Amino acid sequence: MSGKPLDLVNLTIPAKPDYVGIARLAVSGIANRMGFSYDDIEDLKLAVSEACTNAVDHAYCGGDGEIEVSCNIFSNRLEIEVVDRGNSFNIEEIEKRTGPIEVGPTMNALRERGLGVFLMRSLMDHVDIKGDNGVIVTMTKYIRKGVVESHVESSTSFTNR
Repeated sequence: MSGKPLDLVNLTIPAKPDYVGIARLAVSGIANRMGFSYDDIEDLKLAVSEACTNAVDHAYCGGDGEIEVSCNIFSNRLEIEVVDRGNSFNIEEIEKRTGPIEVGPTMNALRERGLGVFLMRSLMDHVDIKGDNGVIVTMTKYIRKGVVESHVESSTSFTNR
């Protein structure tokens, strides 16, 4: 992505489940200030939560560590980096294991198969994952101003009486 960000917000949290909500709240506040829609803010929060939870669950394997969340604020988009310095993984292997979801497995089994990566890619406009001395997840969401949500009726759908 090109251009220089207008602002940069950095947050470092312990790689513990109790702190993932702080990253969600920070991203929510930034996205709200930027003018994202409610639905897009919810998507951003879930994607950030998945990236942070992956770091908590897989990067440090219960040991101590930190997760860095960086929000690069542009006029038309928000780019979020979630970085850990723990165990890396092979994204191609995760994507091969991610297939149709079958009835029966627990959520932990689904998470092991790459459901978090699938969700991040479904919710964001662009996701890039690199594993080198940890994992760097870069996610981008564009602001869609002037776009009417599909579940909202436009004013032209009402008839004048």
